[in-house]
Amino acid sequence: MSADPARNRTEPPHGTRRRLARVSPALFRAGLGPLFGRRLLLHHGGGTSEPGRRVVLEVVAYDAGQGHWTLASASGPEASWYRNLRANPKTTVQAGNHHIAVTAQFPEAGEGRDIMARYGAAHPRAARRLCALGGFTPDGGTHDFRMAGGRIPFVRLVAEPGQRLP
Repeated sequence: MSADPARNRTEPPHGTRRRLARVSPALFRAGLGPLFGRRLLLHHGGGTSEPGRRVVLEVVAYDAGQGHWTLASASGPEASWYRNLRANPKTTVQAGNHHIAVTAQFPEAGEGRDIMARYGAAHPRAARRLCALGGFTPDGGTHDFRMAGGRIPFVRLVAEPGQRLP
């Protein structure tokens, strides 16, 4: 695996990708969340100076028994949703048509390596795309996914007690 030194992280979406990024939350809010498969609508931000924001993110791991979802920030710790969760870890997500109160936790790099290795084994194409968004070019092997997982920040969203999970 190599990280392209000329390319730190992905640029914010523009053009068609930007329009799709803006339409996705609206489709979730319209009740079409189940069409998005392994994705969540994350509510973040919304302090005194800005309104709340929403972003659709792919789930790299879901544990229904423990009541948590794991997300990867391919854009690194600079992503606005990641920074907002660091500042205020209590928020809500929409999974399908279910709204769930969650608290964000931030796994260490060692755990991130294990998360990415499992994700790469289960979803190799999606894992390669995720790594590419982060500026990494894995060959698809476990070692490369583990290396990328050590550098990609992960967030675990833990459902608050009593929440009905999908």
